[in-house]
Amino acid sequence: MSLLIGDDFQQLFKDFELTAFRLEVRDRYNAPHESESLRQFLAGEEEDRDLFAGWYAMIGEIVAAGKRFERVRVVSRPPSDYNRYGYWSSQFNNAAGEDIRYLARDQAEGLPTHDYWLFDSRKLVRMHFNDDDDTFVGAEVVDDPVEIVRHNYWRDLAWHRAVRREEFAIE
Repeated sequence: MSLLIGDDFQQLFKDFELTAFRLEVRDRYNAPHESESLRQFLAGEEEDRDLFAGWYAMIGEIVAAGKRFERVRVVSRPPSDYNRYGYWSSQFNNAAGEDIRYLARDQAEGLPTHDYWLFDSRKLVRMHFNDDDDTFVGAEVVDDPVEIVRHNYWRDLAWHRAVRREEFAIE
């Protein structure tokens, strides 16, 4: 199995035509680009959002081009520190044009236990993480039509059950 990382992974966000959807089911992500921001959030310090300016600009361009950029985050109760941080930081993603919604883990029955991106309802990209330290290992493009249909169903199920950030009580 070959995994996409770096520029090859980033290209996925430039190539889709209409929709990008992500299901996030982990309680923690150990993303190096977020480590300082997460530390500042947990310490109650003012945080520098300039680190994410490129991501927000990309989302803005995608949405301005008439495309949809959506994700559902499954959150445990009580939420992990990372879940609380993700909830807080999603206000900036949503302001940039992304539509992030939330689903309590006890309402996520029937959904997969892995993260994935689904582009244009036909390109499935399964996310792989190191379970020891929660770091992103790479993304696997899955070509099996049965799996693609199954993940479309899961997208629809998650989206139907999820609520907007403003309606979700994180604590």
